[in-house]
Amino acid sequence: MKILIVEDDSPLRLLIARTLRDHGFEAVGVGTAAEMQALYEEGAFQLVVLDIMLPGTNGLDICRWLRARSSVPIIIVSARGQETDRIVGLELGADDYLSKPFGPDELVARVRAVLRRANNQMMPAQPARSLHFADWRIDLDRREVFAADGAMVPLSGAEYDLLLTLTNTAQRVVSRDFLLEQSRERFSGSSDRSVDVLVSRLRSKLGAHGAGEELIRTVRGAGYMFVPAVERR
Repeated sequence: MKILIVEDDSPLRLLIARTLRDHGFEAVGVGTAAEMQALYEEGAFQLVVLDIMLPGTNGLDICRWLRARSSVPIIIVSARGQETDRIVGLELGADDYLSKPFGPDELVARVRAVLRRANNQMMPAQPARSLHFADWRIDLDRREVFAADGAMVPLSGAEYDLLLTLTNTAQRVVSRDFLLEQSRERFSGSSDRSVDVLVSRLRSKLGAHGAGEELIRTVRGAGYMFVPAVERR
């Protein structure tokens, strides 16, 4: 299951993402409505964890925007804890409401409960087991990457996480800051240079099998883009 986290508090966003990943979910985090809208329109998410208090467009407006376009399950999160926020959020179409502070066990339990209800109503029974692009394959269960020639490409944990993040945002430009945040738990340093070095290592390994540069494009002054379309099976 692929989950989109919209939370402007960076440490909390990272904590939520790490918790969900530790329990077998794919999690992508953003900090603003603009980032959320761009990413949501590019990808297929099974659930959105949405903070109410955001800079600019707030979470209730985002909830309204989502409901005008999709029936994706939404869990609203807020430190305010006011009953009016909860009522408005639910009336706008949110599926659940979680008050800060909350523990990781409660978060995972709420996510699973909402997804179970959604599964019973409309969602496919089987989640994606693999990603496919340009004759390459990623086995999500085994965390293994196979080249077009059938050879398995050994990747470090950080390299695999980077590749997964790039495939999750395929065919759109993502910044170094975004890539750094998604994989920060595995980086030894927290700088743009860390991302560049990791991209270079990943390109080198993919390039040994006839890919690399053509899969991951550098966009000067903006970041990187994973070029091929990605199919989930």
